[in-house]
Amino acid sequence: MPVTVMSKLNNFSKTVGSLLRKVAIIALIGTILPVVLLRWIPPVTSAVMISKSIASLWSDKKAYKTRYKWTPWDKISPHVGIAVVAAEDQMFPEHFGFDLESVSDALEKHSKGKRLRGASTISQQVAKNLFLWSGRSFIRKGIEAYFTILIEAIWPKQRIIEVYLNIAEFGRGIFGVGAASEAFFKKPPSKLGPSEAALLAAVLPNPLRLHANRPTMYVDSRREWILSQMEQLGGAAYLKSK
Repeated sequence: MPVTVMSKLNNFSKTVGSLLRKVAIIALIGTILPVVLLRWIPPVTSAVMISKSIASLWSDKKAYKTRYKWTPWDKISPHVGIAVVAAEDQMFPEHFGFDLESVSDALEKHSKGKRLRGASTISQQVAKNLFLWSGRSFIRKGIEAYFTILIEAIWPKQRIIEVYLNIAEFGRGIFGVGAASEAFFKKPPSKLGPSEAALLAAVLPNPLRLHANRPTMYVDSRREWILSQMEQLGGAAYLKSK
């Protein structure tokens, strides 16, 4: 191969390599910086809120309105945090973002013909709801895992659950315990009791079909189960002791 061709190939390779390094650095800064800032700054919105608002412009016949009110940790009843942990992720204080035991259990049940259920931790749900689009592709799951690791590495556990309680969807267009408490119970989230907290946690698997203000027998039975789990875990002290 002529020297000039070799030289051009080498130069092209160096250019591409330099460009990829710059893209990687920009990507790292563009993902790490928001996570660092959000350790202290309340998010003004989330990817899920934005995507649902946009989707409603084309698909919803009823008027859609996002109700979102940030509520700091010390203004949230301690019953809400333990209710959500009891319902969604009982190993939350112990794991580093991934509950491998739950994942293994879900895969084992799926191999026996049962429906593949989700095994996402609270940390994974924060990463997905705050930063990502809906979907089940391997690329999206990979990015979700990346953000989960960042969140676990940069935020304390209390901050993770504080953000989760503020961006989780509890009803159509109702995001966060502040908006949910006012919409369903006509009271501030600091005044929620154990039963009300368990009722909010009970609708989290599907807040568009399950309603805290119109609980079905299923929701009521799930609330009772969550209340029993809250008691077994030790109540609000379970989170304070971790």
